[in-house]
Amino acid sequence: MAATGNGKKACVVGGSGFVASFLVKLLLDKGYSVNTTVRDPNNKNKVSHLEELKSSGDLKLFRADLTDEASFDAPISGCNYVFHVATPVNFASQDPENDMIKPAIQGVLNVLKACKKANVKRVVLTSSAAAVSANKLEGTGLVMDESNWTDVEFLSTEKPPTWGYLVSKTLAEKAAWKFAEENNIDLITIMPTLMSGVPLTSDIPSSMNLAMAPIMGNEFLIGALKGMQMISGSISITHVEDTCRAHIFLAEKETASGRYNCCGANTSLPKLAKFLKNRYPQYDVVTEFGDFPSKEKLILSSDKLVKEGFSFKYTIEDIYDQSIEYFKEKGLLKI
Repeated sequence: MAATGNGKKACVVGGSGFVASFLVKLLLDKGYSVNTTVRDPNNKNKVSHLEELKSSGDLKLFRADLTDEASFDAPISGCNYVFHVATPVNFASQDPENDMIKPAIQGVLNVLKACKKANVKRVVLTSSAAAVSANKLEGTGLVMDESNWTDVEFLSTEKPPTWGYLVSKTLAEKAAWKFAEENNIDLITIMPTLMSGVPLTSDIPSSMNLAMAPIMGNEFLIGALKGMQMISGSISITHVEDTCRAHIFLAEKETASGRYNCCGANTSLPKLAKFLKNRYPQYDVVTEFGDFPSKEKLILSSDKLVKEGFSFKYTIEDIYDQSIEYFKEKGLLKI
């Protein structure tokens, strides 16, 4: 990746996670000075992969918490770009309103307030495809672009599994847009999908376990994929590196504005399982799903991102080839 940092500084909020740590790596590779925030810089299990990245460039770790507005002043000060990647996730929560929705909104606002004080050039918020495509629309062949928003009323009323997370991402993004417009902040939001690839984290990211569920035969996670297709309308997947490349591309692209879907491939669970069975016959891929819909309801269109000049580097074949090699290295697949 060409060096474009040119002495610029970026802050990555929530740097220990799957996406954020990969984003930190790419920014360092491009010559940026990087500040990143974590909840506990002394938690070696959570930050060891970030400590290792210090050998790649100018990286500083800061303690910050989404509930504490003042904690972001120091890491954001002097930064050209801020990438807000952190979000509270608790799928088992019995109280999504207080565990995810309110903290996600407050966290976004706290970060944006610090960005306003520091006169940051541009803020890139990692939203989610979960903020775009969950709706009650019927049929197949629907196309979801950046003008589409998840139907919060439907989710809050019917409360399907994981509804709290989808609502939290949608309302946090809407709150970010309202604050940015009222305070003249140059905001870009990016809506990535389910992600896989090769992580820097010591723990296997939950999204990778989800993506690998048909190969691993994990019935609980296969059920989660079914839920994803039923609520969000498709199984959409992107390589983590492409997602992070899109973040940097949109930060640097002066003409970029608004929301951007970031989706490498659209499919359904039965179609995905059939693809995996054909490509990796050595594994006992689960392919029987009863009368579960074989065709996805919709596709997430990344046309806007592509028309800006971005190109996806990895196909769905690449994504799964790399994921399988990673799982083999971890000793989770024998062949």
